[in-house]
Amino acid sequence: MNISKFGYPLLCVLLAACTGNEKSANTAGTFNTDGKKVTVYTTADSTDLRLAAIDTLEFKEKGQPFENEITVFVDPSKTFQTYFGIGAALTDASAETFYKLPKDKQQELLTAYFSADKGIGYTVGRTNINSCDFSSDMYTYVTEGDKDLKSFNIQHDQKYKMPFIKEAMAAAGGKLNLFASPWSPPAFMKDNNDVLHGGKLKPEFAASWAIYYTKFIKEYEKSGIPIWGITVQNEPMATQRWESCLYTAEEERDFLKNHLGPTMEKEGLKEKKIIVWDHNRDLVYQRAQTYLNDPAAAKYIWGIGFHWYEPWSGGTPMYNNLQRVHEAYPDMNLFFTEGCAESFDSTKYYSWALGEKYASNMINDFNNGMVGFTDWNILLDEKGGPNHVGNFCFAPVHADTRTGKLIYTNSYYYIGHFSKFIKAGAKRIISSSTRSQLLTTAFKNEDGKLVVIVMNQSSIKTPYNLWINGKAASCMALPHSISTLIL
Repeated sequence: MNISKFGYPLLCVLLAACTGNEKSANTAGTFNTDGKKVTVYTTADSTDLRLAAIDTLEFKEKGQPFENEITVFVDPSKTFQTYFGIGAALTDASAETFYKLPKDKQQELLTAYFSADKGIGYTVGRTNINSCDFSSDMYTYVTEGDKDLKSFNIQHDQKYKMPFIKEAMAAAGGKLNLFASPWSPPAFMKDNNDVLHGGKLKPEFAASWAIYYTKFIKEYEKSGIPIWGITVQNEPMATQRWESCLYTAEEERDFLKNHLGPTMEKEGLKEKKIIVWDHNRDLVYQRAQTYLNDPAAAKYIWGIGFHWYEPWSGGTPMYNNLQRVHEAYPDMNLFFTEGCAESFDSTKYYSWALGEKYASNMINDFNNGMVGFTDWNILLDEKGGPNHVGNFCFAPVHADTRTGKLIYTNSYYYIGHFSKFIKAGAKRIISSSTRSQLLTTAFKNEDGKLVVIVMNQSSIKTPYNLWINGKAASCMALPHSISTLIL
């Protein structure tokens, strides 16, 4: 099956015809289904359906469901974390690929990702401080040995990355919650004298490195790009062949409370959000405990960032570790800061598993307390790059720079089932399925609308009831599909 024939132009038509037609729900304590209709948007394997409005359902009286009936129970009276937003990383690789596209395809991509009406409404962005693996070259913003940072300049980013970010901001309506992450300090600040292969920040450069973040923020903002927040370090427990730097939990905590936090305040950047960890779910509880049990560090932390790369877990994502953090620290924001399908292979652009990986992670993570989701590269080329160390991977959209065409994988549509319909400020509510093949999560937007997401990860066409307070609407989950139901 060739997804390109069901690509973005068809999505525009479907969404333009359907967006904005649902009436607001009753926001009183008990959700009243009387007279309410359910609009169903679906993306399904082996069909033409891509975020398509396929049905309008009505509620009927329905008492106790029987054991042999498949049901998704929704309880809007139980509310949990507040939704922040969804987006992706605007890396050097994404920006360079973007500017290899024809102008009309550039505009198509921006609309597809950032338009709330014609696209999937991204509101979050991430970018790199200094180079990362998804850069064509290695670079920092200072000359070798410049501890005082007198040579600091962002000229490198002004060619591709910053113009791309500005275009994304404009497409998103003028605002993007953009956060920035370092992969490595300059080589002279590290004990291995190398921006690659791990190594640690030398203690004598801690103050200088803390100032580095503030200079980055101020230079970007001088150029018209507001920075919403930063992470302390990308993947601080990974020695990579690309840019990397190691911190134990105690080392990251102490750098934050003794240097980065106070420096951000001193430089007038107290309002910027600081995210710690920024690595996998496996160690997330130990890291959270170390940071948050120290009030001097915890006062600077907006959230715990996490990724999904856990190859040592037997193929099962460690969602329960996130739940443990949410149970212990319910007021702390849990924020997904990176994830992608690795091991790029252009013959698998249309693998249905790509989108299902995203949705299963997003549903489980939202149900365990996640407030927002940031995909890795928003756009890559036909080789899964560029990448200066050959660490190629998938993005939801690829550009064939030889032909100027865009290739939409089903990941784009699966993410859109969340990002288009859940709005900032929404509260997660209970959504519970009676069968394991149906994964589900749900939110209540501030306007009172309910957004229920149901993913059928099986090859079985599955009828089910959407049940709320003794009434139910009859639904159908197509094989290998995801649906967003709007009440």
